[in-house]
Amino acid sequence: MNSKKALYVISVLLILVLFAPFQGQAQLFPYEGGPTKPGMHAPIITHAFAVDRGYYGYIWKIYFEAEDPDGQMLRIASVVDQPGYGRYPTDWIYLKSQYGKHFRGYIQWNTFSSKTSYLKEWTQITLRVSIFDKAGNESNEVFFPFTFESGVKDQYQYQLPAPFDQGDIPKLGNIFIDLYEPLYMPHGAANP
Repeated sequence: MNSKKALYVISVLLILVLFAPFQGQAQLFPYEGGPTKPGMHAPIITHAFAVDRGYYGYIWKIYFEAEDPDGQMLRIASVVDQPGYGRYPTDWIYLKSQYGKHFRGYIQWNTFSSKTSYLKEWTQITLRVSIFDKAGNESNEVFFPFTFESGVKDQYQYQLPAPFDQGDIPKLGNIFIDLYEPLYMPHGAANP
């Protein structure tokens, strides 16, 4: 009887070990957020800046500086979280090879969406930005909260902080994420 019990326990453990990695959501990029590969360094975002409010349709510029001692930076990941909607799929911007070791620049997002004609006043989102190198190592994440407000004065007249206030800053690419207005659920209505 003890050998049957031991065989049963081993079988259960084997099943758990084999199927545990397949639980949760599928990942298209297996190295996202994984440990740094031996002999390599993950990129590091050293400085970041973005305004925190603007009207719906605002052309939002997100500035950051990053470096990678290995010179292997490959792509920028942008993810948006929106209360009432959730997390949007990752948007990728591939870097030019000249930016593999170091860059100081900005990514741009026209916040007007082809999926909805408006967002409610005071809608809040959070943009998360990180950088991946060619080996799949991920940098630190930088978070940018943003609130949609009409009536914000001189939205494009802001002073860039150092180190972004030093001459021309190159545009690294565009974010292509369409926002949605979460469905309005009247009080007392059942969730579908």
